[in-house]
Formats: sequence, C-alpha cells, structure tokens
Amino acid sequence: MFKSIFVKYISAFMLIIILSILLSATIITTLVNVYDENNKTRTLASVTYNASDYIVKNYTESGGISFNDYLNTSVYLLQPVLDAMVASMDSVVLFVSDGGGVVKLVGGGEQAKTYAGEDGVLSEAEQFSYPAELTAQIANAEHISRYDTLDGFFKVKHRIYVQPISTIDGRVVGSVMATTANADMDELLEAMIKTMILSSLWLMLAALIAVYFITERLVSPLRSMSRAAREFANGHFDVRVPTSGNDEVAELAVAFNNMASTLQHSEETRRLFLANVSHDLRTPMTTISGFIDAILQGVIPKEKIPHYLEVIRSEVLRLSRLVSSLLDLTKIQAGERKFNMVPMDICELGRQIIFASEQRLEEKKLDVRFDTERDNMYVLADPDAIHQVLYNLCDNAIKFSKQGGQYILSIRDVGAKTEISVYNEGDGISPEDLPFVFDRFYKSDKSRGLDKTGVGLGLYISRAIIEAHREQIRVDSEYGKWCRFTFTLPRTNSPKNKNEQENA
Repeated sequence: MFKSIFVKYISAFMLIIILSILLSATIITTLVNVYDENNKTRTLASVTYNASDYIVKNYTESGGISFNDYLNTSVYLLQPVLDAMVASMDSVVLFVSDGGGVVKLVGGGEQAKTYAGEDGVLSEAEQFSYPAELTAQIANAEHISRYDTLDGFFKVKHRIYVQPISTIDGRVVGSVMATTANADMDELLEAMIKTMILSSLWLMLAALIAVYFITERLVSPLRSMSRAAREFANGHFDVRVPTSGNDEVAELAVAFNNMASTLQHSEETRRLFLANVSHDLRTPMTTISGFIDAILQGVIPKEKIPHYLEVIRSEVLRLSRLVSSLLDLTKIQAGERKFNMVPMDICELGRQIIFASEQRLEEKKLDVRFDTERDNMYVLADPDAIHQVLYNLCDNAIKFSKQGGQYILSIRDVGAKTEISVYNEGDGISPEDLPFVFDRFYKSDKSRGLDKTGVGLGLYISRAIIEAHREQIRVDSEYGKWCRFTFTLPRTNSPKNKNEQENA
C-alpha cells in the first residue's frame, strides 16, 4: 500500500497535520490552564488576605476574648462582609475556621448554600472540620495553595488557597480558606477542544484536497517517465513525456525528453553506422572476391590482370582506411591516444595538403585560394593529429564542391589564437543536418551520391582531436550555396625565434 509515492506523500502530510494539531492543542490547553491557575491563585490569595486582615483587625478590637468566642458572637457581622468580598467572583466560596480546623462560617452567596444554610452561618450541629492533615499544615505555613479534594472534603477537585489568621504575638488562631471549582474552565477547555477538532477536520479535508492535486501534479510526470523508460527498454525511443509549468519537475521532464531525443538520435546513428559499415565492408570484399575468383578461374585475360589487381589494391586500401578510422575512434573513446604538443607551421601544413590534392582540384577545376596573413604562422599542436584534421576538412571540401566553385583555405590570427577555415562552394549542409555533422557515424549524404567512401567518422574524430587540444571547431553553411569549417589553435613563436631567445 505504501509503495506508491502518492500514498506516502499524502500519509506523511496528514501525519504532520495531525501531529501539529495535537501539539498545538496541548500547548494551548497547557497555557490556558497555567494562566487560569495563576489567575485564580492570585484572586483567591487576595480574597483570603483581605478577609484575614479584616477579621484580625475586628478581633483585636473585640476586647481580648478568645478567637472561638469571637467567631461565635460575630458570625452574623462577618457573613455579609464575606459575601460582599466575593460578590463579583463567580463560584468562589470562603470558609472561616477556628484554630482546631472547625468551620464556623461560610461566605459566597449561592455557592455557600451548598455548605451552609441561607444565612451561611453554621450551627454547632452543622459545623464540620478540615482534614487533620490540612489543619496541621495551617498551623505551620504562611499560606497553602492546592488543587485537591482535601481527602474527600470536596466531591471534585477545587482550587484552594488557605491564609492562617494570626494574632499580634504570632499565634495561629484560625484560618480563611477560599475555594473555587474548575467547572467553568472545564467547560471552556471542552468548547476549545471541540472547536479545534472541528476546525482541524475541515483543515485536514482542505489539505487533503490540496495535497491530492499537488501530489498528482508531481507524481503524474514521474509515472509518464516510468512508462517511457519501459518503452525505451523495448527499443521505442520516440516516446515523450508531457511537460507543463516551469518548476523542477517540469525541468526534469524536459531533461528526460532531451535524453530521449539523444537516445533516439544515437539509435538512428547506430543503425545508419551499421548500414554504412556493412555496405563499406561488403562492397570491397565482394569486389575483391569476385575479381580473385575470376583471375583464378582464368575468366579475365592475362593482359588485363594487372588492371584488376590494381582495382583489388584500391579496395584493400579502402578497407584499410575504414579499419584505421575505427581504430582511431576506439583509441579516442578509450583515452589512449596521446598528443605531442610542439610548435608547428600551420601555413606549411596547408600548402602541403593543397599540393597533395592538386590532381583532384584540377579535375573539378576549382578556384583555389590560399589566404594567410604571413608565409609562416606557428601554433602549439600535435602535427600528426592536426594534419589528420586539416586533411579531412580539405578532402571533404573538395569532395562536396561544385564544378568550378571556390575553394579557400584561410589562416588568420584572432587574439591569442590562430583560426583555420576551409571554405567551399557546393550544396552545403541543410539546417536540420547542421547540429549533427560532428556526431559519430553521421552522414548527411545519406544517398551516398557524393560520398561513396566515408563512414561518417572523419568529422567526429576531427572534433575529438581539436577538443583534446582544448580548442573549438565549428561549421557554418548556407544550404545550396556554401560551407565553411573553422577550428582554432593556440598561437606560439617559431622554434627558431624561441632558440634565439634562449641563446640570448
């Protein structure tokens, strides 16, 4: 049941709400109880102190009679005073006792009638005593504050405050006890708890609805991603996750779709690569096998055997280039290819490649331009690796140039870098193919009308080499008109100037 994120999220949220409500209720009721206790204790203390002070003054003026005799003769005088003292205090009752803990007088309006008659004065038969434990405490304490039943003196717990009545010489001759029940507070707390429970139920209902929609919005994309992942496992990379909003989940969905697009593109590239490699392996092998069989069977005249051997040799070289490219790719991916960074003349390398391509350039009657700022321009790079890159770019430019078009190899200094670009006029690269030209195994000429020998590894290897030099390579093209590949290398001084500076 709790395996679902949706259920876990709602359960956790509801548990947090319930615990928060319980904690809040506990804190509120505790604070209210403490406040009520302190407030009632202060009120009862004030009443008992005033009543005790009044009785002591009145007793002192009575002429030296005993306190018991004073109470017996003055109850009718004291009772209205006690009633007046607690007239504004609901449920407060005053008890006046002698030194032995015998209650002589009860004051407090209607509440007092529970313990005495209409007038609050107790006859000798009606008088009752405090528990012995309380009587003993009164004789030895400045005051007593409790929340108790006094061993059954009260049916329910009361807030009690007792003030001993002492004479001038310090003798405890009696006491005044003020009490009040907590019935009003119990009613208040009950009403508060009912209100909190009711409001909590509405709050939980509202929270449940809100959490449901929020959680559903969070979990729904995850469910879609889970379904899409299962489709990926079955080889269906065209599945996409719906995206909405701009929060983290939406960003995750966008990233997931981007990953899906990458996987789909990689799968298409892999299939294309297998098709290209299969074609490039099968075609020369079929040619080689056919011609060798024909030679062995004597079908080909002896005078033409050298020609067909030359064809076989070219097909073998073609297979060798394919295997070499695959080996280069494997080394680059494994990080095994090391680069020897030394100063090299990039202009001289450009001239060598143009001279090596002279026959092909003339066959297409290309308008060749070698555009450099100086005759010799030095960069810090691996000569063999940069030769591979520049030769590949120049070879592609010739291959895809139109008859009689412009062919420009340009070398320029740009800040601390040297920028090398190869430009050709031809069909160029379509906008949809432009982002993928440096991907491995990718061939924009899918019909193989122009590129009959490549397998789509040259540009990928070129980019890997340039990035290993911590530089950049890019392509610009206007489809149907021109194309330009550009890469950068760090500038450096010529080895000769460096040696002169060291010798100096």
